Amino acid sequence: MKIFVKKNGLSLALFGCFIAMEVGLSLVGLRQYNAEQATHGQVLLSYSEYLTSPAFLEATMENWESEFLQMFAYVVFTAFLYQQGSSESKTIGKVEDVDIDPRTQRDLANTPWPVRRGGLILKLYENSLSLALFLLFLASFFLHAVSGAQLHSEQQVQHGERAISVWEYLVTSQFWFESLQNWQSEFFSIGLMVVLSIFLRQRGSPESKPVAMPHSESP
Repeated sequence: MKIFVKKNGLSLALFGCFIAMEVGLSLVGLRQYNAEQATHGQVLLSYSEYLTSPAFLEATMENWESEFLQMFAYVVFTAFLYQQGSSESKTIGKVEDVDIDPRTQRDLANTPWPVRRGGLILKLYENSLSLALFLLFLASFFLHAVSGAQLHSEQQVQHGERAISVWEYLVTSQFWFESLQNWQSEFFSIGLMVVLSIFLRQRGSPESKPVAMPHSESP
């Protein structure tokens, strides 16, 4: 067990934090939602009912959407764009391991089977990380739109107005305000990470350059 934890400590810690935050979100979200329901004389939800409600799904997907968009863009941008001195960038003018054509290494020991197979399978595999992140973005974007439309329609009906469809919700300022307020923060934060890693260090972290490395060099 200790060996497993040591080998997978980073992912275990991150997913542990995710679960803790998601539980916290559901608890405070339920309290806030029921407070608003009580104000309007509407039925209160139980915890299990709230977990399957559009209110909780919308709050979750609104944030996942921006995270997956940022990670997709970051993976793609770092494949061909550079930032001199940043630990987040490849070194300008240097061919790195990630740039090597896998077709020249299909006969190496323990090579993943898509590399040995070649063709379309390899083409998909060599772009599989960005494709997976983009599909996760599309899925969360869709679920944000669907749950947001349902939640918006509930509020409309409570005020004596008509419900709207998902397509109608997609062109509302509310939907794009919810999306863009998250998108801008994601790109701003990762941009800061790229620039700050030029000048600042964290000893022991692979996200940082070695402490003694000059600012102008990339690891």
